Amino acid sequence: MRFPFGRSDRGPGRAPEPDRGADRTPDPSGDRDASRTPDRDHGARRTPGPDPDASRTRDPARDRKASRTREPRTSVAPDAGHGPGRTPDPDPASGPLPPSGPGAGPRPPRFAARPSGAARAALAVFFGALPALTFPAPALWWPAYVVLVPWMLLLRTAPTARRAALEGWLGGVGFMLAVHHWLMPSLHVFLLLLAALLGLLWVPWGWLVRAMLGDGPSGPRAVAALLALPAGWLLIELVRSWEGLGGPWGLLGASQWQVAPALRLASVGGVWLVSLLVVAVNTVVVLLMSTAAGRRTGLAGLVACGLTLSLVWWKAPPPQEHGTVRVAVVQPGVFDGPGGAERRFARGEELTRGLAGRGLDLVVWGESSVGADLTTRPDLAARLTALSRTVDAPLLVNVDARRADRPGIYKSSVLIGEGGPTGDRYDKMRLVPFGEYIPARAVLGWVTSVGKAAGEDRRRGTAPVVMTLPARDGRPALRVGPLVCFESAFPDMSRLLTREGAGLLITQSATSTFQESWAPAQHASLAALRAAESGRPVVHATLTGISAVYGPDGRRIGEPLGTDRSAAAVYELPLSGTATGYVRHGDWPLWSAVAVLAVLCAVEGMDMLRRPARGTRAPRARTARGSAGRPAR
Repeated sequence: MRFPFGRSDRGPGRAPEPDRGADRTPDPSGDRDASRTPDRDHGARRTPGPDPDASRTRDPARDRKASRTREPRTSVAPDAGHGPGRTPDPDPASGPLPPSGPGAGPRPPRFAARPSGAARAALAVFFGALPALTFPAPALWWPAYVVLVPWMLLLRTAPTARRAALEGWLGGVGFMLAVHHWLMPSLHVFLLLLAALLGLLWVPWGWLVRAMLGDGPSGPRAVAALLALPAGWLLIELVRSWEGLGGPWGLLGASQWQVAPALRLASVGGVWLVSLLVVAVNTVVVLLMSTAAGRRTGLAGLVACGLTLSLVWWKAPPPQEHGTVRVAVVQPGVFDGPGGAERRFARGEELTRGLAGRGLDLVVWGESSVGADLTTRPDLAARLTALSRTVDAPLLVNVDARRADRPGIYKSSVLIGEGGPTGDRYDKMRLVPFGEYIPARAVLGWVTSVGKAAGEDRRRGTAPVVMTLPARDGRPALRVGPLVCFESAFPDMSRLLTREGAGLLITQSATSTFQESWAPAQHASLAALRAAESGRPVVHATLTGISAVYGPDGRRIGEPLGTDRSAAAVYELPLSGTATGYVRHGDWPLWSAVAVLAVLCAVEGMDMLRRPARGTRAPRARTARGSAGRPAR
């Protein structure tokens, strides 16, 4: 595809395009004039002139002898010797040029051997998997700004657009497998199928990288690449953020969860704006390795990224803090096997009693901390009510059970006060595909036979809920917005709760199935981004770790509870009422990316309309039989 942003400069080491007008007309006599200097002008067409010896009588024997001793005709590649990496013209005194053309045999290699198709495919998968190292548990956040460069360089040098699309897909497969490898115990071979399907989202991006950066971009095309490639990546993140495709897990911007400038950027445009910055810097690095025009654009882009961060740091100050809230997190630990739910409840009860007298405003238990509906188990409700009186604070527990008042299993956040359940209840709305329900179970139900997929679909809630904690010790009533596990990955859910008045966000989670993997650390890190986006403190409470707490600017408060702990911890969180740019304006980076790609497609479409149709040729001239153009037979 040829983009209308100016002709690209041909990069070093590329073979030149052959000159279509450089065909030579063969000498009819078969003789080569010894006095003629070899023609170095390959753009000119040689026309046979009159043979001065044509009038002489030829001796056939002499001609045959001369043809045996005559040097073979030679052919010189057009523009040979001009440009880096090309074979220079040989010295005529050093001997004849090597033969070329049909039937002349193989030519010596002019460049170093390039990777084969299989090698390029393996490299695409490997380079696509590299970004997984930037997420927890490795948490190597700093390579995120160059981690896409090897993959982009490979796509840039793809021999065809189809090959670039293939390598985009293979890199996407590698990315999905690496970021979600911890799902293998649950999904087994089905994870490979999911990665292959979701990897198709990177097919257009692979093609776009080659189209914008291949052959060394010109100035206008380099500017377009700096806008289009981050926008294209963000569109991929938008599509795969749909709950049915696995949700927004592994967004590239989420790798910057512990970087203060990136968190400040998230407060303006959410994790989407951070992803845009990360991909833009990767694109800048590739441009700096291309043509002179690309290097100039890359330097300008690097300056623009730096100025953007500086402007955000200056114009978007951290949230203004006012007051604090004391929250305890209860993490009972792993209790597997028969009776695990009862033993887990008992351990949570024991840890909660130890919090008496700590001046708490709220105690939070993790996901699935209660294994029976409280209306059918009044004994459990009574024990939780007694705990609330003991610690003099409400308890937020999570019930994973079949409800008595409606059919199906729900995961619900339930608030317990000194008088029992307060009536505040939130049913989880966004469920984990295959973990909590099987999409199209009639077709994909066989997955339960090869992994730990849900045997029965959980039911969904219908609306978010904001709960109210009673006022105490001069602190006004505090409104709390609960989320359950997987929902903490969705920026729009925490934004909606904040807009509805939540001053504290709580995520209740359980990752015991993936206890020894990277999943617990990755899940806990998402709370930092939700805090920075919303300008509200976030408590991430789990059954088995990692539990962590973050302030309204996204910085971590206190020490987290690791996966090896069975303990309770108290945190004092600063409160804030500041409305961040993301809360006010929402997902504007996403729609900006869509607009950039729409403009790019519109410009290309108009250019195609103006471009003359390919393949149209002037009609061949008709010649009379027996003329020079059509000799008689």
